[in-house]
Amino acid sequence: MANEGGAGEPAEGAAWDFFVSYTQADRAWAEWIAWQLEEAGYRVLVQAWDLVPGSNWAHGMDEGIRRSARTVAVLSAAYARSVFGTVEWRAAWVADPLGERRKLLVTRVEDCPRPGVLAQVVGIDLFDRPRDRARAELLRAAELAVTGARAKPPTPPEFPADAAGVAGGVRVGDVSAPGGQAVGVNLGQVVQSWLPQTRHENS
Repeated sequence: MANEGGAGEPAEGAAWDFFVSYTQADRAWAEWIAWQLEEAGYRVLVQAWDLVPGSNWAHGMDEGIRRSARTVAVLSAAYARSVFGTVEWRAAWVADPLGERRKLLVTRVEDCPRPGVLAQVVGIDLFDRPRDRARAELLRAAELAVTGARAKPPTPPEFPADAAGVAGGVRVGDVSAPGGQAVGVNLGQVVQSWLPQTRHENS
């Protein structure tokens, strides 16, 4: 897992699988995301854990941008206003503007607009769902990015008519004939045939 790149190719020269880009207002989210990814076996660079006292912050950020296979942008209104955050996500986007290597993963942590070209990058929302679902969607997004796979489900989709509660019974405009077959009904013709009888009965 850790050595795979986009479309199943090795991420040559990558020291980390993911660089978590965030602003200090979203540090709690960044650490939660980093923890989930590391628990799943990925190598992660996150400022809160890796740029400790005595380290060079500018050098660390540069290393994260250049030597991480992918960048996770922890998107919020504060992040969208952040100069450093913008530099970090734009570097990932410039390296893969068409998204073919899936180098930029956008994870919204609050309901906010997506600035600039971030609006064109398919991302995920973590803020409006339970913890387990958020974790599952984060790891699924990471897996798809690393393997280059499709998001095809493992089981067949449900038949849409069944999902809508239509299983051979009566629908608007239909009448169930013997054997369960639906026969279309022209409501206009029914009304026209009924009106003369009504006039005759009332005369």
